[in-house]
Amino acid sequence: MEEFLPEGKLIDTAENRAFTGTREGLLTAFKTGRVLEALCVLCDNRHNLHIDFGFCKGIIPRDEGAIGISEGQVRDIALISRVNKPVSFIVTELPDDVSGAVVLSRRKAQELAQERYISHLRPGDIINVSVTHLEQFGCFVDLACGIPSMIPIDSISVSRISHPSARFEVGDDIRAVVKVIDRALNRVTLTHKELLGTWDENAALFSPHDTVPGVIRSIEQYGIFVELLPNLAGLAEIRPDAQINQKVSVYIKAIIPEKMKIKLAFVEMFQTGTVLTPEPFKYFTPTDTRRITDWTYASAASGRNTGTTFA
Repeated sequence: MEEFLPEGKLIDTAENRAFTGTREGLLTAFKTGRVLEALCVLCDNRHNLHIDFGFCKGIIPRDEGAIGISEGQVRDIALISRVNKPVSFIVTELPDDVSGAVVLSRRKAQELAQERYISHLRPGDIINVSVTHLEQFGCFVDLACGIPSMIPIDSISVSRISHPSARFEVGDDIRAVVKVIDRALNRVTLTHKELLGTWDENAALFSPHDTVPGVIRSIEQYGIFVELLPNLAGLAEIRPDAQINQKVSVYIKAIIPEKMKIKLAFVEMFQTGTVLTPEPFKYFTPTDTRRITDWTYASAASGRNTGTTFA
């Protein structure tokens, strides 16, 4: 399986600069069908994308802007939003006259990525993706060459969050696991929490009587859930001044693996209203692991079997 990168990851490489820096380079790329990247400098009133190579101009006609554009399955905002950002493409026409525009196709680059990379993915495959935008219901990412996928909000982490911005920022390069593949619609759904460790792995980083930072994620009648790590939360007493997403420090009273519980006591509540910057992730799955078949989150001492099985 050939791996294709999210859009923007090729543009600053020496190879890409060599191919896009001269007419001879573009000619070689044209003959070999190589995927290149360059900065989109304009989306005109017909929604054609324009590239400036320095020594010549390039154009991606609207219908070549993305898979699904010509069929009406993808809206033109997908093209408008590429201005001042890198775009992936394949050279499809190279005029003899350097004053003529080189014709490019982003759609063909995406089709190549679909054929040689995405069509070979299986549930459980661990891949590198780039965050493109965040919605209330999930995190959208670039699989390759601008092809989108999504991580639903409940698959981002075990600890519940009110919005994906609690975990990610646009432009983040993250790892994800292929969860569901709809071949008919060429749609891939991803998950993320399985890379963030089991209950035992997370709990092993803490000890009773530690005082540690946390974030309030849920306020219930019987207590307040404080996130210690994205896949680990503990329960503290009710406080009338507590607010969702508030930073706190907590004292660990007890860690009980057989019940998968961590008992906490508030030490300090920090000022609310400040923007919470997502913390860097600790991935428990080694970077050279390319696939998982199943994942059990529950503590071994609990006797439970909470987790994910990848078909």
